Amino acid sequence: MLSLSQTTGYAIVALSRLEGPGGNPRLVKEVAGETGLSSFYLSKIMHQLGKAGLVITKRGFKGGVTLARKPSEISLLDISVAIDGEEWFGRCLLGLEKCSDERGCPAHRFWKGTREAIHQQLVQTNLEEVADFENRAWANQLLEGRPPTSPPTTGRR
Repeated sequence: MLSLSQTTGYAIVALSRLEGPGGNPRLVKEVAGETGLSSFYLSKIMHQLGKAGLVITKRGFKGGVTLARKPSEISLLDISVAIDGEEWFGRCLLGLEKCSDERGCPAHRFWKGTREAIHQQLVQTNLEEVADFENRAWANQLLEGRPPTSPPTTGRR
């Protein structure tokens, strides 16, 4: 309830594996293999992200998927809205239909402030930061002698 959807999480991880405009396109199949997602499911996610203008897909020889903007220009809010829409930000914490500033439920004031803080954090956190975090985690696994859970991200540009 208080976290991003699982599909949004998958989208963030998959996008962190892509390069920005002018970079090398990646096949959905490759990214799916790195993330442990099915190619079919990831294709559906990429389609939603493409409709939202976050990725560019190219068919045929040397085809694949790239980011439509630099990773530093794609916020987690952009990704969340592309996958889940903005509706979840406006929902009542208790699930009540008639909850508003005028007629708030017992948790309304708390949830309104928390929701605004979450929104701001998603605006301020970008895909480049996620990719950097993923790369550090992968490197730490190697340094500790543990097999890494997934390859490092590719994208910068």
